[in-house]
Amino acid sequence: MAFRKDFMWGAASASYQLEGGYKEDGKGLNIWDVYTNCCSASEKRFVRYNETGNEACDHYHRYKEDIALMKEMGIKNYRFSISWTRILPDGTGKVNEAGIRFYSDLVDELLRNGITPLVTLFHWDYPYKLHQRGGWMNPDSSDWFAEYTGIVVDALSDRVKYWMTLNEPQVFIGLGYFAGNHAPFLRMHSCDIAQMTHNVLLAHGKAVKVIRERAKLKPTVGFAFATAVYDPADESPEAVEAARKKSFDFDRWNFIFTPGWWADPIFFGKYNERGYELFGEDMPEIKDGDMEIISQPVDFYGVNLYDSRANRSAEGYPENCYTGIPRTSLDWPVTPQTLYWSPKFLYERYGVPVMVTENGLANNDWVSLDGRVHDTQRQDFTHRYLRELKRAADEGVDILGYFHWSVMDNFEWNEGYDKRFGLVYIDYRTQERVIKDSAFWYKEVMETNGENL
Repeated sequence: MAFRKDFMWGAASASYQLEGGYKEDGKGLNIWDVYTNCCSASEKRFVRYNETGNEACDHYHRYKEDIALMKEMGIKNYRFSISWTRILPDGTGKVNEAGIRFYSDLVDELLRNGITPLVTLFHWDYPYKLHQRGGWMNPDSSDWFAEYTGIVVDALSDRVKYWMTLNEPQVFIGLGYFAGNHAPFLRMHSCDIAQMTHNVLLAHGKAVKVIRERAKLKPTVGFAFATAVYDPADESPEAVEAARKKSFDFDRWNFIFTPGWWADPIFFGKYNERGYELFGEDMPEIKDGDMEIISQPVDFYGVNLYDSRANRSAEGYPENCYTGIPRTSLDWPVTPQTLYWSPKFLYERYGVPVMVTENGLANNDWVSLDGRVHDTQRQDFTHRYLRELKRAADEGVDILGYFHWSVMDNFEWNEGYDKRFGLVYIDYRTQERVIKDSAFWYKEVMETNGENL
């Protein structure tokens, strides 16, 4: 079967990671703005080298140049996120018309260049004013998100068809409030985390409802979760079934990072029974109608995939790993098979098409003496992963598209700017852009719909 004829090839980005302009034109502050700028020399660094996203890639001012580069690279679909505080500086209330205008102009420029926009409503840059009111712990937090969603949908849905509600709640909750590695850099009890996830799921459900009720073009709606599965030790039926079971199971420590905790309520209208076994009275407070809201129908399962969960461990070597396994510059194992097993298991369990909303390589790229960026490792990495995705498609897994992370080098959260994921190299001193070799290779993949893999 290979890839469907209308397969969506593209690239992705996130507002805080590339826009810059963090105080311009009425934009309010988000938690990353505040906590990356408030460190003194004597305080613990939240981000390597105390770097910030204040300027980042200066995409706020250079978006037309960047879209021209996307066109040159043959990108037909672009997934980007909206900065909540560029639209609502305080998170709720007064709308910032300059922020609406920026994203409206961005969408228009994409369409002029033959690029389909896909909007992600939230990619981690939570409004600081709402954080001061309890953030995701506040029972009103889902209504705040619904209000924001309505404003964006009213402004853009006459031209935008594809919508994603939330990017990786597993990470912005798990690393932001549980492990303390991402903004707001907190470490909270698992029972509080469980309640926060319920509020986040309500925010997702209410946003889906708002999109469907108010969109001017018929919308295609999903999310972008971080839920790779466990790949089996081999392809025997016993090993495959063991990996499938483990992929959707969880314990009280890792529940926050698993699809069984997050996706089951959306697709089945109830929490996984394992949650009740583990949490008992610490389960989230579920009010009448909550599960109906959370389980609003979605059109696809968006998933960001980098490596298999079977290769992650805090101590020693986990299953399916081995001494000397290839690793990216972020020390993530290179496991191409995750683009086969993850779509396969997710499609089997939830029954909706899968979209790979992120996949890419953190690398230490630089401009060579000939003025080009020869990132052969990224090309090889992507080639290996896409062959596994094609294998899944060949076997009947319904895959809507693939989005390379990222369209350009950018601010990589607590890692700062050293780790480069982009198809375009950014010199952060001058903001010069250089299209990397991998982008020209990827252009051929997109043009042939993956037949050259």
